[in-house]
Amino acid sequence: MREWLYEDGIGEARAVLVDGDAIVMAAIEADDDGPRAGTIGEARLTRMVIPGRRAIVTLDDGTDAMIEPVPAGVTQGAKLLVEITRAALPEPGRFKLAWAKVAPADAIAAPGLDLAARIAATGDPVRLSTAHGPDRLEAAGWSELIEEAASGQCDFDGGSLRLSLTPAMTLIDVDGWLPLSELCIAGAIAAARMIVRHDIGGSIGIDLPTVEAKAPRLAAAEAIDRIVPQPFDRTAVNGFGFIQIIRRRRHASLAERIQGDPVKSAARALLRRAERTPGAGPRTLTAAPSVIDAIAVRADWQAELVRRIGAPIILHAKAGLAISAGHVEAQNP
Repeated sequence: MREWLYEDGIGEARAVLVDGDAIVMAAIEADDDGPRAGTIGEARLTRMVIPGRRAIVTLDDGTDAMIEPVPAGVTQGAKLLVEITRAALPEPGRFKLAWAKVAPADAIAAPGLDLAARIAATGDPVRLSTAHGPDRLEAAGWSELIEEAASGQCDFDGGSLRLSLTPAMTLIDVDGWLPLSELCIAGAIAAARMIVRHDIGGSIGIDLPTVEAKAPRLAAAEAIDRIVPQPFDRTAVNGFGFIQIIRRRRHASLAERIQGDPVKSAARALLRRAERTPGAGPRTLTAAPSVIDAIAVRADWQAELVRRIGAPIILHAKAGLAISAGHVEAQNP
């Protein structure tokens, strides 16, 4: 049976759609993502980027967003009501600004739907996963999924995928040892499932093996159509094995989130581990200095962890540790 597993974690909410023993789709929503897609709010036009075409607006909470097109007659300093169409995206060392458009004339300022509301709206049942019960996300393959998002590597029967993030598009390269016509189809199926599993939007390129015959190329395209939910646009699989897909993009994919901000991702993962570490007495969180620093500057994260575990915490920075190698110890295991 398909169901969502939802976890309200410290610093982020997590959700996975599980069908049987496989994760079909997953999403993370961090507490510093900024305005969600669908948010409608007052903003001021603060800078023209391309006069008459593109500008930066600043919402009342101080968040900047890019707006295109610029409404006719709106000049720098003017106020307007906007709708966020795509949330800000984490990139190494910075955030890519959110995108906005002018809100409808009858729109009312309101935040966009959060992750819990979005998964509830799908119609699939939702089960809450808490730190005091079985780790249902982990049982479904959460750690493997996060490693897949971080590395971009994914194996399938007969081959492997390599996901690469570029400023222009997300690329998925297919390689393997099956006969080329079979690899073309199997690779398309695996890539389509990765797109859904990691909630990848925007421009996506899949590099399948080069196959001269049209039948396997057509079968590969049809497999993508069956797996990736509409709406989306795509090209045919060309003679070089390349197909491009365009999906609506409203927020970061898992890979963009994990690779774009690996330190904060590791910090939130360590907090999750601390919540689930059994024992009594103070908990010592040991991790790379950058990860500990990310937690140290968030007094709200620390206070929430203390509240949830009912014990004080100790932050211990250890030079030389990989950012993914953090661990937690209880004083009395």
